[in-house]
Amino acid sequence: MIGSTNLLFIADIVGEPGLQITEKLLPGLMKKYNVDFCIVNGENVTEGKGINDQDLATLINLRVDVITSGNHIWDTFKSVNTLKKDNRILRPANYPKGNPGIGHKVIENSKGIKLGVLNLQGRIFMTPIDNPFAVALEKIQILKKQTNLIFIDFHAEATAEKITMGWYLDGKVSAVVGTHTHVQTADERIFPQGTAFITDAGMTGAIDSVIGMKKEVALHRFMYSTNQKYQVAKENLHFCGVVITIDNETGKSVSIERINLP
Repeated sequence: MIGSTNLLFIADIVGEPGLQITEKLLPGLMKKYNVDFCIVNGENVTEGKGINDQDLATLINLRVDVITSGNHIWDTFKSVNTLKKDNRILRPANYPKGNPGIGHKVIENSKGIKLGVLNLQGRIFMTPIDNPFAVALEKIQILKKQTNLIFIDFHAEATAEKITMGWYLDGKVSAVVGTHTHVQTADERIFPQGTAFITDAGMTGAIDSVIGMKKEVALHRFMYSTNQKYQVAKENLHFCGVVITIDNETGKSVSIERINLP
């Protein structure tokens, strides 16, 4: 196996507006970057919480290979049912055993190149699930039996936890990309041992919002400390993500480019 592999990761798609701009821009980006694999975080695709069969089908028709997720995949019964029956959706691998779904898989493209994808979730300011650092090593050993190309979506709140995971896995995987905060960071880099990293890839959806939610809803929650129905914002759509190029022989990344397009 020679050459390199181009991987496009699309940051958390929020609701129908996020799907709309993905449908608009993805075909052109696939061609521009000669994309070999496309991965998207889809835990917020359906009305801002979870994913249903219809939205899954839309993403698959757009040539998305794998859909990663996070804590919001459990928020609706529809998304849990979809997770149960379709292994193109991953849930964080460090949720306790007995939960439906899978947290990692190996996919192969038409060129015969294999990519391992692992979904993990942080614990700082989030549900205290199994240790993602320990689970990461366990799953990486499994994936390494089939491929040196390994991508990780680390769905976490705390910046320090994400950066620590990047350093911890430097040289062990091709890329560690953070998700969950919906705010894109400008710290993309290649670590010394060849692992591409960014603290958070951002959000694909309405930027004139509070992390994808209508501003008025967020203001109500912060002013009155009471819940109000979540409503997806629709104004000023942006497409966020990263393109990573990986050396096929070594599994090390050679470049990472941040994307943020209106």
